[in-house]
Amino acid sequence: MLFRKAIVSWSRIRGHEHWVQAFADVVDRGRLAHAYLFAGPQGVGKKMFAEELTKTLLCEKPASKFAACDQCHSCVQVEAGTHPDVIRAARPEDRVEFPIAVMRTVLEQMALKPARGSHKIAIIDDADDLNEESANAFLKTLEEPPPNALLILIATDPEGQLPTIVSRCQVIRFQPLPVANVVEILRQQGVEQAKSEQLARLSGGSPGLALGLADSALWEFRQKMVEQLASARPNMVRLSKEWEAFVQEAGKDGGSQRRRSALCIDLLIDVLDNAVQYSVGVEPLALPPQEKAAVRTIAERYGQQRLLELVERCLEAKRHIDRMVQLVLADEALLDAFA
Repeated sequence: MLFRKAIVSWSRIRGHEHWVQAFADVVDRGRLAHAYLFAGPQGVGKKMFAEELTKTLLCEKPASKFAACDQCHSCVQVEAGTHPDVIRAARPEDRVEFPIAVMRTVLEQMALKPARGSHKIAIIDDADDLNEESANAFLKTLEEPPPNALLILIATDPEGQLPTIVSRCQVIRFQPLPVANVVEILRQQGVEQAKSEQLARLSGGSPGLALGLADSALWEFRQKMVEQLASARPNMVRLSKEWEAFVQEAGKDGGSQRRRSALCIDLLIDVLDNAVQYSVGVEPLALPPQEKAAVRTIAERYGQQRLLELVERCLEAKRHIDRMVQLVLADEALLDAFA
């Protein structure tokens, strides 16, 4: 077994140290599998782990058997995304499914011998969105992998994959990070302590989501949502127009607008969750003080059952956004439910 203190190049990985040690032991014994399925919630570090593993395996001057030097030509290329033996692929932002054409390109490149490293590595993100064609094409390579190939699928749930794919991969399950780890990551990014603690709780253990929610503009818009929902006569038409304008400010590309809209819904769900607590006589612990009176009003207006229904409508809206339903329609349908 490798000593834990030797694994210095993995310092940016938080909350998954047991998997770092597990892979170190596997590599030390020469038992690295040819395919892995990294599964877990979004934003918990699956892709970062895959990148660090890739860099470690391809490092030309490793500090130990499982510690990249971060300085050699190979490490620099992996970090820059230019290493010839690393193939990265994901579902295009304007597509609902992972196209067969993208998968074929990946597999064609994987069939080539390594140009300079010991492995040929493919990191395939958005594996939840593999359609039947792309999944079956990938399955053929899984059944007869090229020499020195390493295939890494990144997904949220193994249940969404073909059983034949799951059975040919080593499944690595990534769990949400403890609050303390998320707070540490946020503090390193310059987020102040109190805000870090709030975002860590709200993110459900996802540093990626917490960092996305750290945008102050989102919290200003949350305040607008709370004020409108708590007003004597909520104007959902006005809120819908403000929502649309705020989402468009994220950028001209659809991906940025969809991400912002999804984050707005996350904040709205948090408001509703706090209102549910009020509706059952529980004082919310993580609610900003300036929102307490307004959220209590929202709880009284809608009641527990209606609030739970609205939370489900929010989750449905997020699914629609993820499945590329027209964004304006998805957002308008959600806000209409509050009328």
